[in-house]
This record gives sequence, C-alpha cells and structure tokens, in this order.
Amino acid sequence: MKLTIQEVAEKAGVGVGTVSRVLNNHKSVRPETRERVQAAMFEMGFVPNPHARRVAGGKSYTVSIILQVIGTEFYLRLLNGLEKTLEAHRYDSALFPLIGRERIERYLNSSTLAYQSDGIVMATHNLGELYPDGKLPTRQPVVIVDGMNLNYDSVYLDNRFGGELAARALSGFDGQMYAISVHQDIDEVFAKTVFDERIEGFKAALEEAGKPLLESHVSTVSFNLDNARIAAREILENTTMPVNIFAAADLVALGVLEEAARLNLEVGRDVRVIGFDDHPWSAERGLTSVHQPVEAMGAAAAELLVDRLSGYDGAPRKVRFEPRLVERASTLHPGD
Repeated sequence: MKLTIQEVAEKAGVGVGTVSRVLNNHKSVRPETRERVQAAMFEMGFVPNPHARRVAGGKSYTVSIILQVIGTEFYLRLLNGLEKTLEAHRYDSALFPLIGRERIERYLNSSTLAYQSDGIVMATHNLGELYPDGKLPTRQPVVIVDGMNLNYDSVYLDNRFGGELAARALSGFDGQMYAISVHQDIDEVFAKTVFDERIEGFKAALEEAGKPLLESHVSTVSFNLDNARIAAREILENTTMPVNIFAAADLVALGVLEEAARLNLEVGRDVRVIGFDDHPWSAERGLTSVHQPVEAMGAAAAELLVDRLSGYDGAPRKVRFEPRLVERASTLHPGD
C-alpha cells in the first residue's frame, strides 16, 4: 500500500505542511524537525511522488542549464558540481547546449522550453547581453556561472588575475614570450570571453614586468587538440630556444607538450609552458597550470539558485573565485 505524507506527519508528530516543507527543502524548517521527519520517512519506506510535488506546488522541480558545449572536460566538471547540489535539493536538471547561432536565436524566444523550468543556470555566455536591458525574456530566477552580469546572481573566476599569475611566473625566465588563446564561432556573438580576459591579464602583467608581449606572438586556435598542435608547431619551429608559452586552456597546453616532444625539445628548459584549468590529468603530464575550482563554482551557482527558488528576493549577488598557480615540471627544470 502506498504511503501518504499524512501518515508520515502522524509518525513524526508534525503537521502535513511541515512534511511538505521538508520535501521541498524549505529553509524555515528547524534542523531537529527536519531530521525527525526524514527519520520517519526512512523507517516507513516513504518514497515521494515527484508528480504530486509538481501538482501541489505548481513547480516543475526542474532547472534549465544553458551552456556552450557538453563534451569538454571543463563543462563536464562544472555540470558535476551543479547537478550534485541540485540533486541534494531534489531538483532535476535539463541541459540546453549552445551549439551554434541558430540555437542562440531559439533561446532568445521567451516561449522556448528552456524557460519553462523553475530556474535557469547559464554557463559562460550570458544571452542577456543580446537584449538592450541585459536581461533574459523570463521571470524565472537566473544565475550566471563562469561569467558575471550585474542583473543576476553570478559565480565567476577572476580570469584576468589568472593570466597575471601566468605572466609573473614566466617573466622570470629568459626567452621570447608567446600566448595561445581560444576562439570558437559562437564567441563572435558576445563582447568578451573568458579567454580574452586571460590573455589581457597576461599582457598587462608582462608589460608591468618590462617584457611586453608582441602582438605577433599571440595566436588564436579553435578548441581542439589538432589546432593546438599546429599553433605550437608554428611557434617552436620558428623561434630560438628557450621559449615561454602561456596557453589559455590546458587542452591547448597539451598540444604544446606533444609538439615539444615530437621535436625532441626538453620541457622545462627549452620550452616552458603554462596552461589554464588544472584538469586532473595536468599533474600526470607535469603541466604547470592556473587552477580554477570548477566543481565548487558549479555547486555555488546551484546554491544561489536554490536560495532564489526558496524565496530569496534580494539584490544580485556576486561570488568571486580566485585562481592559483600550480607549478610543475613544465616550468621547473630538473636542475632548478
């Protein structure tokens, strides 16, 4: 026989409304009461009916996540942080990838399915930029992650500072300075990308160190390993060693490491390279990288959205994460 919340309420010695608030993770429930209700549910084997929650609360208990691509390691890690936190608050997530300009046009329409959920998390690219008032065509709460917008709660990394960290590390070495940025077709729609910010910080810090970066020493590649190898080859085959390279993403830095190996150049002495992301595999490859806490950023964005969904109606909040440099063999010669 299917159990009801009335039976759970009776078992826990609380009202039906209290059980409902526990099921919906409402913050007004005292911790000891929440524990008593959850213990009663566990003891009775009570399984909530998601459909009943939707009907009773007028909510879908679904969050739309709009992001550029799904297959990259960065977004997989970001989704991991987002979904774990949303699931803990009993929200499902629906993914809406930005895979081209046609899809962007679709999301500019207020009737699109992405805006039918309870709330929206938008990663990296803020479609609100494409409206005169900077806001999306929805009344649902919106949180920006891996980006910043004055109109919405935002969780972001200080990418410019990350570029500065890379420049300070490389500026102490002899040799020419190079930078490899990343650009994708979708980026052309938006004013600035995180990769732009990283390169800007790198340039500014090198200028401050008295080693300005030549514009001819900045190249841009699409986000794939083959193009990263081509850009690295162009640098390494036409430059006197030693050379110092800042790659705006770990994947690009990997292309530099692989080309250096192909040319029998010693990483850390002939070629010094710094990536950006500090993905788990970076340690295995000995790659110095600017670390960003991707999963923590996702979790923080989810918590901000849950706050909104629970009734918070304050001014937009900004959560800044600060990167740090993790030094490894790609900038540390064995004899140093």
